[in-house]
Amino acid sequence: MDQVAAGVHQLRIKRFVNVYFVETGTPGEWVLIDTGLPGSHKEIIAAADELFYPGTHPEAIILTHGHLDHMGSAKELAQHWNVPVVAHPLELPYLTGRALYPPSDPTVGGSLAFMSRFFPTQLPNLEGLVEALPLDDEHPPHLAQWRWLHVPGHAPGQIALFRLADRTLLGADAFATTNHESIPAVLLGLPEISVAGAPFNYDWAQCRRSVETLADLEPQAIGCGHGPVITGPKATAGLRRLADHYQLPTQGRYLHDPARTDASGVEHLPPPAEDKLPRQAAVVGVSLLLAGAAWLLVGGKRKVKRYKRPV
Repeated sequence: MDQVAAGVHQLRIKRFVNVYFVETGTPGEWVLIDTGLPGSHKEIIAAADELFYPGTHPEAIILTHGHLDHMGSAKELAQHWNVPVVAHPLELPYLTGRALYPPSDPTVGGSLAFMSRFFPTQLPNLEGLVEALPLDDEHPPHLAQWRWLHVPGHAPGQIALFRLADRTLLGADAFATTNHESIPAVLLGLPEISVAGAPFNYDWAQCRRSVETLADLEPQAIGCGHGPVITGPKATAGLRRLADHYQLPTQGRYLHDPARTDASGVEHLPPPAEDKLPRQAAVVGVSLLLAGAAWLLVGGKRKVKRYKRPV
């Protein structure tokens, strides 16, 4: 477990996704930010017991957004601790089974895009457990020293959290603190502020504006959904550099025609870009089958010839 700033701790789940324990300012009280992958609840409970005291529980669980690697253990944790789950109202359709997120875009390119073909699209249903983040209050529930910011593009109701007193930023998946396109960098936790979640970014213009909004805060300590903690001048300068030189993909379904969402879910999807991989895989598969059949045929003939009895 790593400390982001005073009263803020990061727990890495399976070297890939982060959750955060944030103290409220009242002794013994804290809030959990995100819940990691499905099946992470026991690890998170154990970490909370070690960080605070055995049997502790948060005042609430706040989801930065509802993608599976952020809400995966929310149901088990909410039921175990008997606490509410809070998310932006625009996330509720996806968290309660009424809608699906815009489909991932494997044609955007990169290793994560390749793997996105195999990610599940159905989420655990949080109906009866999740409640809407109050939009008329800039402070998240139980976190009076913090304010939340709407940073869409990756998810319709994605939020980031910022504490002005020490300029601490929890950036969700608006960006990452490791190179998302490098599997070794992700697994080793190599620090680098970069674009996050490319195959799940459904509106690239919004993604860029969200990064610009967060860079303007000039954070001194950063924790994101993916990657290690980055502090000091590297945090401020790295996020500013990303905002000033935000690199759009060269291809992809949502590059020129973003998906559009509303309070009910997705209202517009651009047509899918051509995904050449299934066709290429089919060609390779057929080629292997033909090669295997030819090998068996030739091998069979040779075998018959070798053991043919003389007349």
